[in-house]
Amino acid sequence: MLSVGASCMENTRVVFIDPGAKVNCSHYCSIVLEKGLLPDVRAICRHYRWTLQQDGAPAHITRTTMDYLNKEHINFIEPHMWSPNSPDINPAIWVLFQQQVYHQREFKTVEELKRATVTDWQKLSQYQ
Repeated sequence: MLSVGASCMENTRVVFIDPGAKVNCSHYCSIVLEKGLLPDVRAICRHYRWTLQQDGAPAHITRTTMDYLNKEHINFIEPHMWSPNSPDINPAIWVLFQQQVYHQREFKTVEELKRATVTDWQKLSQYQ
């Protein structure tokens, strides 16, 4: 599993979720957001206003997550406005990205897949 952030300015790096990790609200806030996506988003957006859009994943909709986002002064779209089970980014872009990663390739290891994912995510960022 992975998490990414996309914007019209630049994309975040790919944050991979360790196999077997339980992505509850604590893991999501401290690992995925605090140590993963938010430093990149803050560096990319600097003084510009930005809004976090998530989906309806259980870790995204808990009171703990909402409290964390408020405490960190992060503008976010309220859970009742999210798509219930869509990827974190626009579904059409997500499908195109998956097709790009897997196009005419077979991966023998998870590490090969991760390298290709990072490389292709960086390429996607260049076309914005």
